[in-house]
Amino acid sequence: MKSSGPAEPSKAMRVERDTMGELAVPADAYYGVQTARAMENFPISSLRMPRSMIRALGLIKRAAAMVNHSLGLLDKTIADAIYQAATEVVEGKLDGEFPVDIFQTGSGTSTNMNVNEVISNRATELLGGARGSKLVHPNDHVNLGQSSNDVIPTAIHIAASETIHRDLLPALSRLRRALDDKAREFDKVVKIGRTHLQDATPVRLGQEFGGYARQIELGSERVKRAQEALAEVALGGTAVGTGLNCHPEFPAKVLAVISKETGCPFREAVNHFEAQSAQDSLVEASGALRTVAVSLMKIANDIRWLGSGPRCGIGEIFLPETQPGSSIMPGKVNPVIAESVTMVCAQVIGNDVTITVAGQAGNFELIVMLPVMAYNLLQSIELLAAVANNFAAKCIEGIKANEERCRSLIEQSLAMCTALAPEIGYEAAAKLAKEAYRSGRTVREVAKEQQVLPDDRLAELLDPWRMTEPGGPVGSAGG
Repeated sequence: MKSSGPAEPSKAMRVERDTMGELAVPADAYYGVQTARAMENFPISSLRMPRSMIRALGLIKRAAAMVNHSLGLLDKTIADAIYQAATEVVEGKLDGEFPVDIFQTGSGTSTNMNVNEVISNRATELLGGARGSKLVHPNDHVNLGQSSNDVIPTAIHIAASETIHRDLLPALSRLRRALDDKAREFDKVVKIGRTHLQDATPVRLGQEFGGYARQIELGSERVKRAQEALAEVALGGTAVGTGLNCHPEFPAKVLAVISKETGCPFREAVNHFEAQSAQDSLVEASGALRTVAVSLMKIANDIRWLGSGPRCGIGEIFLPETQPGSSIMPGKVNPVIAESVTMVCAQVIGNDVTITVAGQAGNFELIVMLPVMAYNLLQSIELLAAVANNFAAKCIEGIKANEERCRSLIEQSLAMCTALAPEIGYEAAAKLAKEAYRSGRTVREVAKEQQVLPDDRLAELLDPWRMTEPGGPVGSAGG
């Protein structure tokens, strides 16, 4: 029988007590008994609170300690220790101490207590006490003037606003600039337009890219409007929205500190019962992110189609070659950057469905799907920021126009007959197009043969550039 090897030494433990009794906790952990219970109760997934959420909770606890001391509610020694411990949370130095699953109590109480315990034990240690001794108490000191029911939704708003401000809006701005640059670069390139995936009247490649740039610009404006909704937060409502056990000056003072530290404005909710029993603002923000994802999906798919080929597709643009595209077909290069964009968009749209369902889970005075709302919203923001930057850098900025291909496809298009309709009539133009298709010739060739118009007028009307501008003879413009 094969030996299994020497047994590993058992991990040193300490015993902590809460209102439900005693429980063993790893001796070297900064988290405590309530976190340990949550780990036992929710062995659901590998998903944990994002770094931005932990940072936001650290910001709240740090500001709360400062404000509670200034209000005469917290001893300076304890407040200073909480401030230092919370700073370590903000800076990510204690990230390994937050093991609680996303799928937990719907208020996020387990996560709030996880943060309270970590800060409590680290602050206790800074004051010379032993971890677990509660020299600095997680509830009485770290959580003073707060409830999970107002802290967790506030932290979600802070994390989302800060991540949008720091990451997403700059990424969308870069992508819009890249698309704008291409719109100007390609303004002289005339190509065939397409509606219903069929040939339509000519457009300029720059006009297409200008449309994409405007989509991203409008998406950024929608996200900024969502930030305004996120600016109103629940802090100060405590358990049910009444503000019980909270100094009346506490929320405004804490939010002033956090606003200054993050560069994002936050203010106390006009109505705490709305702010804690619902999270329509998170649903609104997710809706804005979903709209950005829909825009990116459209743009990425167009880019894939326009670059399809290289010989047997549309091939009107050349995409940057980033990696080999096939394990079996030598020389094949795929539009992998655009494909990665579409997958992110699918994820964000799915996240929005989850957030929409969770937003309906407000039962009386509390909404009870906050952790999953936090995870999905923050993931959507982070994914969109990363993929927008990558799309700009590794795809859009390197696109080149295939001008020869654009010219050749225009001349072959049957939709060229649209420019003739105002002078020869819709039915005559349609008949001309059908004859061109049947004979395999161009509209120009058939029109010249049938002498439908003098040559100089025919050349004027069939000038592709002219068709990309408003004006000309008035008539049916197609559909």
